[in-house]
Amino acid sequence: MEDLVEIGRTFVQAMRNRRGLENVDEMYAENAQSVEAVVPPVRQFRITKGQEAIKGKREDWLAAYEIRELDVDGPYVHPPNRFGVRYRAEVTRKATGEHMTLREIAIYSVAEGKIVQEEFFMLPK
Repeated sequence: MEDLVEIGRTFVQAMRNRRGLENVDEMYAENAQSVEAVVPPVRQFRITKGQEAIKGKREDWLAAYEIRELDVDGPYVHPPNRFGVRYRAEVTRKATGEHMTLREIAIYSVAEGKIVQEEFFMLPK
């Protein structure tokens, strides 16, 4: 369980430091997948497969939104191989200037020391 806690803590600190993009190379398996609750506005599909595709998803999101404030809480561990993170972000949609608060929880599955899947759960409006 100590390895899971360390991976979770390292991941959460990287997100707090807004190193989410660089974090993919360091912490995700090459064949990792990202599963959104719904199709995001900046993408055409819910499931993104592969380390490079996940980086592309994050790049698209960062191109569309400015993060004004970010709160990252966790990790909440679920041995032997999962941890959860709670996010709250104050963002501005760059295209429209619209301000919004985003809240979600993500569950991360780990194998051989790398994140192999992330699943996002949204707070409905």
